[in-house]
Amino acid sequence: MSPQDYFNWEAQQESRYEYFGGQVVAMAGGTIAHGRIGLNLSTLLKAQLSSGCITLNSDCKVGISKQGPFTYPDVSVTCDKRDLTAEQFIQFPTLIIEVLSASTEAYDRGGKFALYRRLTSLQEYVLVGSEVQSVEIFWRSPSNTWEFRAYKPGDTIQLRSLTLTLNFEQIYAGLAVPLPPA
Repeated sequence: MSPQDYFNWEAQQESRYEYFGGQVVAMAGGTIAHGRIGLNLSTLLKAQLSSGCITLNSDCKVGISKQGPFTYPDVSVTCDKRDLTAEQFIQFPTLIIEVLSASTEAYDRGGKFALYRRLTSLQEYVLVGSEVQSVEIFWRSPSNTWEFRAYKPGDTIQLRSLTLTLNFEQIYAGLAVPLPPA
């Protein structure tokens, strides 16, 4: 299936599908906690972003290239003018956030992050726990290597790519997601 065939076909489906080398893969449904964490993050980012950036939710695709693969991150932010008029997918995200679940965690940490690292525009990749409160951030250093920092409850989260801070507790506001083990 070509990328255009994929876009045409998926528009007629009730479910969402990611696209990899001509093959489509169905997206699993998420939990309420997963969806609310994504919404909290989207809302927090949108409220703080400059007018030249847009926050996108899990209904919006990221294309690794114009030919794919095409994925559905839980939250993405682009500040690139080329994405501001995109209709089917963005290609130049600055920040991508994945909310982890038991069924997606290994892929989000491994294969999906490997795909995202191919995006030269990507400056930060954030993994947020939905079963235990956790935030992990990978950011691209000036030497083009990826650095890591884990955050815990009580921390102020630094999003370097957007020059923003988030309060850890706001991500989990209104949710009964357990704290990490001591």
